Amino acid sequence: MAHYILVHGAWEGAWSWDNTRIALEQDGHTVTAIDLPGSYGNQQAIPDVTMARYVETVADAIIALDHPVILAGHSMGGAVISAVAELVPEKIERLVYVAAFLLKDGDSVLAAMQRDPDGEYLPRLTFAQDQSYATVSEDVVRDIAFHDVAEKDIRHALPLMAEKQATEPFMARTSLSQQRFGSVPKTYIRTTIDKITSPALQDEMVANWPVDRIHVLASGHFPALSMPEELAAVMG
Repeated sequence: MAHYILVHGAWEGAWSWDNTRIALEQDGHTVTAIDLPGSYGNQQAIPDVTMARYVETVADAIIALDHPVILAGHSMGGAVISAVAELVPEKIERLVYVAAFLLKDGDSVLAAMQRDPDGEYLPRLTFAQDQSYATVSEDVVRDIAFHDVAEKDIRHALPLMAEKQATEPFMARTSLSQQRFGSVPKTYIRTTIDKITSPALQDEMVANWPVDRIHVLASGHFPALSMPEELAAVMG
């Protein structure tokens, strides 16, 4: 059995993995879902919410363990797990990208979103005057993020989403090497009706690095909410 470390994306928290965590635990795995700085369970001031802090939070959790882990990231969490793998590749058995940003060296989440003509989220975000954070309306979340999520799960999720998402992690450039990050086995889980990381962008990102396992889910951007059991089944 494996130990999974689960890393959420923007506006999310460890809570977004709850149903997937339960499914993995029922299969006998150990699961740790992390609250990144700025999330509902780890509230921080906007200036303190950076990619470096994200990476430090996850890396510290892994370094504290005496065994390797399967490290999974959703959405922006993909950029986080890549950076962690660059730091401690020997501690990671496998990386799992769930509709996530699998970026080339020197790329950023924002740049990837900007070159995705089918991505519907970025144009609908509202940015602070100083560009330090972004907000998103409930209507946009429902229409673009949660369009295939059950109403009861939407109502559970909405109050737990961060009101403000710091933009620094979106703009942070990756620093990834073939020797370290490239040495870790990778799984990519594609989501075919995704309006945030479009299927075309996902295909581009899968081609950035050797990916030895690719799974496809007929899901929007949040399979952990819309089909958690199916997601858990392909995360190995």
